[in-house]
Amino acid sequence: MGINTERDIEANLQIGPTTDGMVRLFVAGDGVEIPMDFSPEEALEIAEEIKAAAKTVSGGKK
Repeated sequence: MGINTERDIEANLQIGPTTDGMVRLFVAGDGVEIPMDFSPEEALEIAEEIKAAAKTVSGGKK
């Protein structure tokens, strides 16, 4: 399975700060919960990657 492989799976994504000063991405679906904690610097890098991908698929539009 790769990034371009379509799947018929539903999941919820929650994003927020933790009490330990980390940024948590929490994915839950079909009996699985995946908490992923990132430092603020890592979270900002991830946010930039998401923005770059969105710009690529939207043709560079905001």
